[in-house]
Amino acid sequence: MNTDATLAATVRMEGTRILATLVRTVGSLQIAEDAVQEAALRALRDWPRNGVPDEPRAWLTVTARRVAIDLLRREGARAQKERASVELAVPDLPPDSVVADDRLRLIFTCCHPALGLEAQVTLALRTLCGLSPAQIAAVLLTSEAAVAKRLTRTRQKIARAAIPYRVPADEDLPARLAAVCAVLHAFYTIAHTASGGERLTDVDGTQEALRLARIVHELMPDEPSSMAVLALLLLTEARRAARIDPAGDPVPLSEQDRSLWDADAIQDGLRLLDESLRRSETVADPYQLQAAIAAEHARAASYQTTDWVEIVRLYDLLLSVQPSGPAALARAVAVAEFEGAAAGLRELDRLSPDHRWQAVRGELLARQHRFTEAVAVTRASLTDSVPAPERRHRQRRIAEWSAHQD
Repeated sequence: MNTDATLAATVRMEGTRILATLVRTVGSLQIAEDAVQEAALRALRDWPRNGVPDEPRAWLTVTARRVAIDLLRREGARAQKERASVELAVPDLPPDSVVADDRLRLIFTCCHPALGLEAQVTLALRTLCGLSPAQIAAVLLTSEAAVAKRLTRTRQKIARAAIPYRVPADEDLPARLAAVCAVLHAFYTIAHTASGGERLTDVDGTQEALRLARIVHELMPDEPSSMAVLALLLLTEARRAARIDPAGDPVPLSEQDRSLWDADAIQDGLRLLDESLRRSETVADPYQLQAAIAAEHARAASYQTTDWVEIVRLYDLLLSVQPSGPAALARAVAVAEFEGAAAGLRELDRLSPDHRWQAVRGELLARQHRFTEAVAVTRASLTDSVPAPERRHRQRRIAEWSAHQD
């Protein structure tokens, strides 16, 4: 067995769980991160010589815990008390705490009210997913430099204000729900639309986000936001089997075999959305609106019978409460479906271009038989950030349209 590959897979799949468990016992994110990193380095030295252990995750967890204890010892007298807590495995909350899942505990812990919402979400994504600033920037629609600065400032504030990495008491959980929902949605989005690489979707990531969203809903079953987030994830995940072809390449919504959609997930998502809207006392929040858009697609018997007018209306509401480039781009696509390609292109002209904008523009130009322009703009969309499956799909489009050029 390739030790490097085994270690990489273990860290990718289990690293954040190990980190979450360690944070719970040491109470310090920095020490936990350093300990996990050192454990991985020791594995690189030890596994090629002695063989990959039968339980790689357990080996890394035990090693990281020992490293953490050593790090705490070095902190001196103040750390002695913390070290005793680690060795006795005393949890931060009583044993009957409702937050039993270590990874979810870490999300709630990162979402401390002393930090701003953006800082909470950024820290949780870095800690929970092990994402780079570039990956976080892509999903939060900001720059890599801004994310790096935000992480630095957040860690400095935590150290300066001595903000503890401690799970809140049960009665304080609702105050952190908005940030937790934002983290889960971003976590799922990143996995659902993997940037770069050979996979269009990180299935392990989407399933983990769904698992955590279900736990949050179980913890707070009466909260409209937790219902809406779970509904959105279910309605989106329901289409996964039809969204990717056997080669791993994307299948456009218009070409998907709807018999492959998960009917049970759709029914659960629709039920949760209806209940979320019924329990809301204010206007719909962004998760409810996004779930409502997904519900319109799920209810349609075919692409041709989709209620695009209603979808545009929902996007208008979404953009009024949470403006974003991706939502505006999706709205332009919906406009093109019921008003025609020319109307969609006019909507695109109002937006800032990126590789997704270029790909959409290429499709709309091709509908107007402007194949030379469609080929040019789609070629320009083939940036390094485009996943390989999406790149292949766009290249096939270019080949099809090139055959129609004058």
